[in-house]
Amino acid sequence: MAKEKEGILLVVDDNRSILSAVQLLMGNYFARVLTLPSPNQLLTTLRREPVDVILLDMNFSAGINTGNEGFYWLQEIHRNRPDIKVVLFTAYADIDLAVRAMRDGAVDFVVKPWDNDRLVAALRNAYNLARSEREVKQLKEIKRELTHEEPMFWGTSPAMMRIRELVGKVAATDANILITGENGTGKEMLAREIHNRSARHGELMVSIDMGAVPETLFESELFGHVKGAFTDARADRAGKFEVADRGTLFLDEIGNLPPHLQSKLLTAIQSGRIVRVGSNTPVEVDIRLIAATNRDLYGMVAEGTFREDLLYRINTIHIDLPPLRQRREEILPLAEGFLRRYAAKYGKAIEGFDAEAVRAMQEYPWAGNIRELQHTVEKAVILCDASQITSETLLLHPAGVPAPEPAFTTLDEMERSMIAQAMSRCNGNMTEVARQLGITRQTLYNKIKRYGL
Repeated sequence: MAKEKEGILLVVDDNRSILSAVQLLMGNYFARVLTLPSPNQLLTTLRREPVDVILLDMNFSAGINTGNEGFYWLQEIHRNRPDIKVVLFTAYADIDLAVRAMRDGAVDFVVKPWDNDRLVAALRNAYNLARSEREVKQLKEIKRELTHEEPMFWGTSPAMMRIRELVGKVAATDANILITGENGTGKEMLAREIHNRSARHGELMVSIDMGAVPETLFESELFGHVKGAFTDARADRAGKFEVADRGTLFLDEIGNLPPHLQSKLLTAIQSGRIVRVGSNTPVEVDIRLIAATNRDLYGMVAEGTFREDLLYRINTIHIDLPPLRQRREEILPLAEGFLRRYAAKYGKAIEGFDAEAVRAMQEYPWAGNIRELQHTVEKAVILCDASQITSETLLLHPAGVPAPEPAFTTLDEMERSMIAQAMSRCNGNMTEVARQLGITRQTLYNKIKRYGL
């Protein structure tokens, strides 16, 4: 099956025979091949045509072979169209010239007389790089528009004050950070706070739930793929590493990553390079890594289920978020914040919580931490028809007293209860939870998100 031709190539060379030969050759690979016998019309052409790649000769004046003309126009291209990739073309090549070309921003350097395969590879690689960068830029713009920033709630507990002080010291660095804590304690929110305080705050924080990624798609999700790499790869696609370039990559639930995939992740982190599935071209990425888990990674290292070298790579700074039951002074302020948010969302004129509701919230164990509190308050706002939320509206039972079985329930409510009980029994070990429930880990994560557990 013939490969679909894509992209626009502009060839700038004062030898018309070379222009014709390159146009004939590269017409098999590019949708359009434009030619110019002189760079004098180069900038005008770039304003008129959406050029992707330029093959630029380095010498245009008779008797001059210094390459300075090529370097001048290379700078002009970068100043006017920094998105275009430039491959330099010359008959007078040496190592110093090639080094300078790369330093000044050319993506490759081809010597005349050229080898056809070498020229095709150089120009197609340049186009793939231009397209990848354009795709990543578009993805970043979309994610920026969709990202909803929630302010970090610090509270007043001594434990959170210590964490706040630590974040103030490390956020501005590029140190890798591991955040641990029970489900629902706000690990992703803390990661976003660190990102927002860093020098990378103008770029994206890209989040990925490591436990929810199917093993067969792990490399494609993280590193991307090229068209045709596998059956459903209908187009090139950037992975999470590329989208997070110059920003922050947040790897949630990293403790659920199988050992055979941990080595692939470690290689990418150590090298600062990824290779898309189906490609042989490495892509350099510059990310700040933040990982999170509710599991004991040191215990997993001892059991042989988590790589020790990966743990030390992600764990330059360790932050442990305490559960909500250990910072009860923050329950009411958090609940009041959620009340304001959902009262506005649902158009309810609710002033606050009555004394009995406050007491019930303070005594409740909150196994699901802040996330459970948030969903409880949202549900209470929806059900409340008075000016205050009561303990009856909260639908909480006293600490230590099992909740009564409802007379009637839906299948969804039964499923949610079964998953919550299994999570409690297994202390957050999602692999074991999935095994006990007889479902895949990906299905489990989908249901956890659906039910807000």
